[in-house]
Amino acid sequence: MSADLAHLGYHGLYTPDPPATLQYFVDLLGMDIVAVEGDSTYLRACGDYESWSLQVIRADHAGSAWVSWRTAGPEALQRRISWLESNGHSGHWVPRDRGIGPSYEFADPDGHVFRLYYETERYQGQRPAVPTGFQRYAGRGANVRRLDHVNLLARDVRSCRRFWEEGFGLRTYEIVGSESQEVAAWMSSSIQGHELIYTQERTTANGRLHHFAYVVDSREEVLRAAEIFADARVRIEAGPSRHTAIQGFYLYTREPGGNRIEVAHGGYLVFAPDSEPYVWNAEEWKAKPGWGAPLPPEFHLYGTPDVS
Repeated sequence: MSADLAHLGYHGLYTPDPPATLQYFVDLLGMDIVAVEGDSTYLRACGDYESWSLQVIRADHAGSAWVSWRTAGPEALQRRISWLESNGHSGHWVPRDRGIGPSYEFADPDGHVFRLYYETERYQGQRPAVPTGFQRYAGRGANVRRLDHVNLLARDVRSCRRFWEEGFGLRTYEIVGSESQEVAAWMSSSIQGHELIYTQERTTANGRLHHFAYVVDSREEVLRAAEIFADARVRIEAGPSRHTAIQGFYLYTREPGGNRIEVAHGGYLVFAPDSEPYVWNAEEWKAKPGWGAPLPPEFHLYGTPDVS
């Protein structure tokens, strides 16, 4: 079961301002537009092996439309669907979309929408000089490589964590909390320190997005992204700095539609197959043994859709 999920896949993002959101992703992050169909625009990053990875969708509010996982094969897809349907989490099929899918859509215990799929179409566009790469170097904006992880806000972090551990075999690498309440958990389908994060929802809402994170090649490129955002008059919410959990280097802004986006680099890899989650207690976590400026108060409150 632990190998049934291969990696995070294509994802959907709602925005009330598609032109400005697209300008952010294309000109500032360096992604490419693949296609436009109705209220949807399809994009890719230069390190994506699939034909596209992000669908920006016009809506009356910002937020995550869905997060997806590609499974390790068609049998793995059927095994995970069987588990969902046997445990009260039945969903429905979504038709193939521009070469990806069909996908099985369902919700986690907090109401976030997810999809599972296996069939996909590989990128066949501008080839790089090194044939093992996926796309010619764009050299535009921050030149993000791929989606690194997603952080979702949850009213019950523990139940969401157990949902993915028990149903999909995700490994949990770090937890913040106690026996009475967990406030954060970092999980992954691989040795990468985090692909899926849940942090505590501090409002009465549910199913909200905290942020999507895109990876670049070095810390220097995170600093370069800061210069790009500053000159574009995009407010930098937090960073550049180093996280305590997973130890990645980060920079947070909000795209014009309102969604929080992280430009990230690094984070540890877990090679030990028998590693146990590190559980931070409240005193340890408050001490913040990492370094950098403290996160602003709204970092733990703001999410999309915005309910402020």
